[in-house]
Amino acid sequence: MGIEERESFFTTTIDSLVSWARKNSLWPMPMGISCCAIEMMASADPRFDISRFGSEVMRFSPRQSDLMIVAGTVTYKMSHVVRKIYDQMPEPKWVIAMGACTSTGGMYRTYSVVQGIDQFLPVDVYVAGCPPRPDNLLNALLEIQKKVKNGNQKSKREKIYIAE
Repeated sequence: MGIEERESFFTTTIDSLVSWARKNSLWPMPMGISCCAIEMMASADPRFDISRFGSEVMRFSPRQSDLMIVAGTVTYKMSHVVRKIYDQMPEPKWVIAMGACTSTGGMYRTYSVVQGIDQFLPVDVYVAGCPPRPDNLLNALLEIQKKVKNGNQKSKREKIYIAE
C-alpha cells in the first residue's frame, strides 16, 4: 500500500464530444462530374493520404455522407441531380466546391453550364484551380474540420477560399 492511487477525470459537454467525433470521421460523398474528379481520386492515394484525416471512406450513398465534394463542370440538367443528392444527406452536412468550373463555371460561359454551384447549393469551402491539386483538397478538408470542431454547422455560410 505504498503507492497511493489517485482518481482523475475530465469533463466536457456532449456537444464537444460529438463535434470531436464528427471532425475526425467526415464521410465524403464524391460528386466527380468532370476532370477535377481525377484529382479528387488522387487525394486518396498513398502520396496525399486523405485517410489520415478520417475521410478515407468515400460513400456513394448520400444517406451515409456528411460532406459533399462537387468536382467538375455542373450543367443545369445535372444541377437538379446534385441538389437532390444534397437534400438526401443527413444534417449536419457540408459542401466543398472543387475547381474553377464548379465554383464559377470556369471557361464554359454557355447557357447550359451553371456559373457556380452556390446558385443552388450552400458552399462552405471553395478550392481554386483547374484542376486543383489534391493537397488543396486536403486543405479544404482541414477547413471543414475546423468548422465542425467549432460547432459551426448552422452558421456555415461563412465562405472559405483555398488558393493554389
